[in-house]
Amino acid sequence: MEIKVQPIQEEAVCWNKSQCTLQRLPLLPQCSSKAATMFYILLVLGLVVLAYVFRQVVVIGRSCKSNAKLHGKTVIVTGSNTGIGKTTAIELAKRGARVILACRSKQRGEAALQDVKRESGSSQVVFMQLDLASLKSVRSFAENFLKTEPRLDILINNAGLYMMGRTEDGFGMMFGVNHLGHFLLTSLLLDRLKECGPSRVVNVSSTAHNWGRVDFDCLNTHRALRKGTSMLDSFGIYGDSKLCNVLFTHELAKRLKGTKVTCYSLHPGGIKTELQRNADATVQMILSNLGRFFFKTPLQGSQTTLHCALQEGIEHLSGRYFSNCTARSVYAKARDDAASKKLWEISERFCGI
Repeated sequence: MEIKVQPIQEEAVCWNKSQCTLQRLPLLPQCSSKAATMFYILLVLGLVVLAYVFRQVVVIGRSCKSNAKLHGKTVIVTGSNTGIGKTTAIELAKRGARVILACRSKQRGEAALQDVKRESGSSQVVFMQLDLASLKSVRSFAENFLKTEPRLDILINNAGLYMMGRTEDGFGMMFGVNHLGHFLLTSLLLDRLKECGPSRVVNVSSTAHNWGRVDFDCLNTHRALRKGTSMLDSFGIYGDSKLCNVLFTHELAKRLKGTKVTCYSLHPGGIKTELQRNADATVQMILSNLGRFFFKTPLQGSQTTLHCALQEGIEHLSGRYFSNCTARSVYAKARDDAASKKLWEISERFCGI
């Protein structure tokens, strides 16, 4: 039996580019070059529109809708010499608040003082030096504030850093500044907040808390959240410190029941600020390139902070975590009663209170 095999006809290949014409485009084998070109133009336009919608809805997000005026009120904003802290201070000063800029660097703080006064049009802005990496400095700030300022209506624990190393007191730098310094500051000012109620404490955390954990054995042994020093470890430690912010807020709300003080933690969004200025060159390069599209401006990034500080009718949400001006659910580890209580107790011991 004879089997005939039909030869496979191969498509000719043009090796002379000058004689080739555009006969077809990928994905559109039956279309003319004109129709294919139009398809790609529409595709690109569609992607641009989707990118715009993504940036507006997901990246930029919602704005604080409160019209509250703050004449006669006093607000402290830590880390307010730059980024969202500075912008938050400007917005609060515009509403009539007396704003205390609590910053580590005297030079940068005094420069920010002039900027905030100029941009807000308010003279009720004061710089007071505060180094959250020094428990002595935190105590000095609180003592000075309580002696000179009769009111405290809103405390915004905004300062944060991404930096390895140790604090003046020997704690891991991110644990010491992002959590412990703010814990002590809040504790020392809590009575004044109660006297001036209704008042609020706002703790700026981050979505990074989702990958964080609190290793109490490591804290007890090494006074740090983790022992590693690699770039991956630093990301982990930052997340750990932000989880501490959420747990601190959770426990604080329980201890404030029956008072007129409420508290909130929040994710401000990805923001192009100076947070990464202490990171290594690789991290700075990555964040700089991502920032072109995925990061908010400081004004956009301050909106959830302003919402938690000002929005009427959220008192029943005390202790909750906010993102995009909305209360959000968190993983069980971020609302763990036992962990939040244990963190509070170890923080008290570290601070000597």
